[in-house]
Amino acid sequence: MAQARALNAAEMEQVLTHVNASRHAHRNRCFILLTHLAGMRVGEVASLRWVDVLTADGHIKEEIRLLPEMTKGKHARTVFISTRLREELQRYADIYRRSAPLECPLFYSQKDARKGFTANSLTQTVAKIYRGAGLDGATSHSGRRSFLTNLANKGTAIHLLRTLAGHRSISTTATYLYSSPTQLKAAVELA
Repeated sequence: MAQARALNAAEMEQVLTHVNASRHAHRNRCFILLTHLAGMRVGEVASLRWVDVLTADGHIKEEIRLLPEMTKGKHARTVFISTRLREELQRYADIYRRSAPLECPLFYSQKDARKGFTANSLTQTVAKIYRGAGLDGATSHSGRRSFLTNLANKGTAIHLLRTLAGHRSISTTATYLYSSPTQLKAAVELA
């Protein structure tokens, strides 16, 4: 099975431009960015509730604690939220939080504002966004793969990538990293 496409900065802008021109732009932008800027799996994003991301005073937390039942491997982990992502999530919260109980899903579905996405329905929504942006080969896992690849390309050590991804093994993390022909050519010039 082919790996999800890792997106470069220009392709990511292409996705965000497409999202910004669509219905539910704030919501869709935030769940796409949670995969690209925090490396979250789509199933993890779908499981988020307001209480997971908001402090008692209504601000976005710097860390999201994922409980075992929220993760693929059933191991709790902490997701660190960058300043850029916190700003995006805060804009979304300021518009959509209203008076919904903190236990309500962070991302509402179009069918019922009180119900969130399932992992499957969010996977389909993300795939539709990538197709609409004209990115063949991009899947719901592209954000996570892009996140890890981009950090690796900036020199982040693989043991840190493993922790950020919530992987138990560095060999699993290594499968996510994409090396472009340009990077490979530059690497041999270092010899």
